[in-house]
Amino acid sequence: MSFRHYLHRPPSVTAAEAIELVGQGALVVDVRRDFEWRRVHIPGSVHLPLEQLPRRISELPEERLIIAFCTGGLRSAGAANLLVENGFEAVNMSRGLVEWRAAGGALTS
Repeated sequence: MSFRHYLHRPPSVTAAEAIELVGQGALVVDVRRDFEWRRVHIPGSVHLPLEQLPRRISELPEERLIIAFCTGGLRSAGAANLLVENGFEAVNMSRGLVEWRAAGGALTS
């Protein structure tokens, strides 16, 4: 991933909107590192660390909305931009794990 993926604001959703979109079939892609994922993650999400995303992007379904997710929303913003650039319908979940918890989103460890 290049620096340019962080220069633009990708489409974004709040955690409350993300919870609703997941209920409608959207896929959460968690781009955090392994140790963060092992600590806590969203049930049903796909773990695809940001540094692996460019080479593993073909593993993602093209027919579903993808919600990029990280701890605070910065890494996932770059991921969402990369996904959009590669033809996916993708959004960034702003404020990440912080807002997900506040919105009452489910978590598992």
